[in-house]
Order: sequence, then structure tokens, then C-alpha cells
Amino acid sequence: MKISFKEKIKRKQNKPGLVSAVIVAAGSSSRMGGGDKLAMPLAGSTVISRTIRAFQDCPEVGEIVLVLRKGAEKSALGGASGCDKLARIVHGGESRTASAYAGVTACDRTSEIILIHDGARPLVTAEVIQNAIKGAREFGAAVPVTPVTDTIKVGKGGFADSTPERASLFAAQTPQAFRAELIKAALKDAVDQGLALTDDCAAVERLGMRVKLVEGDARNRKITLPSDLALAEALWKEMHP
Repeated sequence: MKISFKEKIKRKQNKPGLVSAVIVAAGSSSRMGGGDKLAMPLAGSTVISRTIRAFQDCPEVGEIVLVLRKGAEKSALGGASGCDKLARIVHGGESRTASAYAGVTACDRTSEIILIHDGARPLVTAEVIQNAIKGAREFGAAVPVTPVTDTIKVGKGGFADSTPERASLFAAQTPQAFRAELIKAALKDAVDQGLALTDDCAAVERLGMRVKLVEGDARNRKITLPSDLALAEALWKEMHP
């Protein structure tokens, strides 16, 4: 059966484009009490290796860009052994925002969706990654979240100033997912303004864009303190009995 020109165009438009995953691992690990937390052992491997392999094993991800601080290349490459999706390594900047920008600009120019993930979140699941990709494809930007279970107080001058409605509060995770051109423009603007944002969605929100909330996973925790590493080990065993 002969396919019309309009049908060819429609099929091309509906075909998913390349998904690039930027793993930001350029931090100083200052709160770990010494040593590089990404090189620390986790479940028979290392933290960074477990993080890289989560994206290597996700079929929707086509390439991985790793953002490192200078001097961390050897341990990271060891952790990426056998990962053929690792396309390139770049060095981070003076802030996380600058590091994320270095990563997104190193992605393949044909990328449709760019994921940005914390290198210190090794327990991310394929489901969370897929939720983020789907949300970004439909809405332009998406962030995995979990509901906040504690009551939150807003402080002012050492006293409780207000108590936000808990039902409206969510804890943000990564990977955060974006249409490629949107996140490139948003991070460039933030870097040009000299801003050091706490997450990448904030760069998009500054431009007046809405970010879709998608389902995260309570186990997708960021390793920051020594106690987090022990918890991650226990969670890994629970997830891989």
C-alpha cells in the first residue's frame, strides 16, 4: 500500500525523538564527612555506577552525558564500564545550575527530551524515569514528586510564621524532564543572570512555564549524609530481593 506524503509527515511527527540523560555529579560531597560519596560502595558496586546503570537499563534513554568535577573521571569511568549509552563526559561549573547547563549543551543536537538527574540518587527506577519522559513530552516539563507527610512550618525571626496546607506540598525528585530547547534556554538565562537555583525546574518556572507533577518514588532518595548510604543499601536489598 502506497503511503501518502501527509501520512509520512504524520508518522515522522509521532515518532519519539532521542532522550538524553544528563547525570550531574560535580558536587564536593562536603556533608559526607570525607571522601567522594559517588565513589563509595553500594550494593556490590558504587553509587555513581548504580546511578548510571539505571539509565543504561531504561530502554527509552538513548544517550547519557555525565557532568563531573575535574579529577573524578577515573572512578566515574570505572563505574560506567559496559555502559554503551555514555556518550560524553563534561566538567561542571561553579554551581549546580552551571553544571546542568554544561550537561544539556553537551547533549546530541537531535535530542527531543533531556532528563537531568542527581548523580547521588542511585535508586531511581525505570518507572520514575518513564513518568518524567511522558510528562515532558505532553507538557514540556515534568518533575517526579512525592507527597509531604510532615507538617511544614514557615519560619520568620525564629518563630513559626505560617503553616502551609500539607495537601499542596510535594517533595521534588529527579530526573526532571524537559523539551530540549526549553531547558537549554531556561538554564542559559539563569546562568547569564548569575543564579544558583536549587533545581532545574526553577529555571523553567522563572520563564513563566508550568511544570507537570508526575509520580515519584519514596525510595528515590538523594545520598547526602553517611546515614543515607546505609539506608540506600537497605533499600537496594529490599528492591532486589
